[in-house]
Amino acid sequence: MKKLQTKGIILSRTDFSEADRILTFLTPDYGKVHVIAKGVRKIKSKMAGGIELLSVSDIGFIRGRGELSTLTSTRLIKHYDVIVKDLVRTMAAYEFIKQIHKLTEDEVDEDYFLLLEQTFEALNETGISLALVQSWFAMQILRLGGRSPNLLSDASGNKLNANIVYDFDFDSMTFTEIGLGQFNANHIKFLRLGFEGRPPEKLQRIEGINQLIDEIAPLTQTMLKTYIQI
Repeated sequence: MKKLQTKGIILSRTDFSEADRILTFLTPDYGKVHVIAKGVRKIKSKMAGGIELLSVSDIGFIRGRGELSTLTSTRLIKHYDVIVKDLVRTMAAYEFIKQIHKLTEDEVDEDYFLLLEQTFEALNETGISLALVQSWFAMQILRLGGRSPNLLSDASGNKLNANIVYDFDFDSMTFTEIGLGQFNANHIKFLRLGFEGRPPEKLQRIEGINQLIDEIAPLTQTMLKTYIQI
């Protein structure tokens, strides 16, 4: 049988039998791959080093007749050791993994693998705030789910005006002049950059980013809870 090769990030793992482990990988080429790693819990296993959590690995596997394939080779590409040393960032990483695992079917496309990989990269940089990564992740999940807000025109169809402070209507996912007015041009600019998929390391350079995140985070999280069932 043909051996398949790809990159993978572990979404879940379960001990099986005395020395085996069942793993679910998120891959860019084959979506979710469910494999059995035979003998991987043995001390001398050659594959154990390539199936670390919070890592990207090169994996080889052979398709099985059912849902479960057989893992044949592993090679660690990158282990995000800074995340592992920080309990708060570790827990955040596990939550991101959990959300992607829950949201995606087996035939998920490459974008979700790239999102998780990029999220790990950002979490691994202590100079990037966790709050920024969380808001950015929420925006990417919304974007990939086809739930991006209208960042060009308001609820009346008028072009957004830099001199107006807007409120936000979650039903139409648009800014509106009706309400208390919480979001100005800086908030909208930040959201545009985030929903365009600009990486967190670039967003971190925005002047006043920490205050912007504090003010925007409730908005992005409410969008996520409203439209994405996690």
